[in-house]
Amino acid sequence: MAVGISISQLDGFSVGHAEDRTAGTGCTAILTPGGATASGFTPGFAPGSREMDLLRPENTVPAIHGLLLTGGSAFGLAAAAGVVRFLLEQGAGFDTGLVRVPLVPAAVIFDYPRNQSAGLLPDEAMGYAAARNATRDPVGSGPFGAGLSATCGKAAGMEYASPSGLGSYGVIESGVAMTALAVNNALGSIVDPDTGTVISGLRRADGSVAGRAEILEALRRRSPALSGTDPGHTVLAAVATNARLDKLGAYRLARMAAVGLGRAVYPAHLTLDGDTVFALSSNTGPEADLNWLGALAAEVLARAIVASVPGQGAAA
Repeated sequence: MAVGISISQLDGFSVGHAEDRTAGTGCTAILTPGGATASGFTPGFAPGSREMDLLRPENTVPAIHGLLLTGGSAFGLAAAAGVVRFLLEQGAGFDTGLVRVPLVPAAVIFDYPRNQSAGLLPDEAMGYAAARNATRDPVGSGPFGAGLSATCGKAAGMEYASPSGLGSYGVIESGVAMTALAVNNALGSIVDPDTGTVISGLRRADGSVAGRAEILEALRRRSPALSGTDPGHTVLAAVATNARLDKLGAYRLARMAAVGLGRAVYPAHLTLDGDTVFALSSNTGPEADLNWLGALAAEVLARAIVASVPGQGAAA
């Protein structure tokens, strides 16, 4: 198995970021102007999203032309209009016979209070900039784009959380590429998927990383106070492959990939988590067993989440 590919390096894909470091928020655009088979799965109970219904496997549209992951909570969905505008200028989109309509699903993290934009950003201009910035260069990992103000380990509140960001990881095996990009704004802490050891997240008063029992106790003490004013916690992920998939296969891949989120985040999929996993295929590679692809996607996603933690990984 060869490690060292990111989602931007798949045929027909590119990735761009835009951010406002003064405001403390940003967004990440994944462009597939020629169309990519796609679906999605939302294991979290508090998602913020756009165009998720068209990804349902029974629905008609066969492909999307871009995907936006963004800060700004529901306000940040405005940035998708900028990605649509950029793609339209490039002649991309679903041909209705009258006009091309670029299809761009989107999902958000709640990056306040580190986000100082008060709902003004990300906006259409920032989404357009992210799309304009898209390249086929390796994505890398760190606090930028949609992950600029992301944090993890908020079980005891923001004052005990750790910085996180955006993580990338990918592998190639037998001609099949499997890649993942994750924006890690989890309530839970981040664990090593091989050992289960907590490596970042909730911190004790002395700054050291709290263990699993302490995380559960912090959550038990805090749960009655969880409300809409909570700091927010969501992992957004896109897994992408060149393996040939139809829309149902992409949906199943997204569901299987979500297992990797549960391996890397402890605990995951809580009532105020907006965890959302997208699965995309360029359909330019070989046929492959879907069960193998799902297991591989879960593995790659878990490692992309780990890579989002400062010091835990560079570009895949």
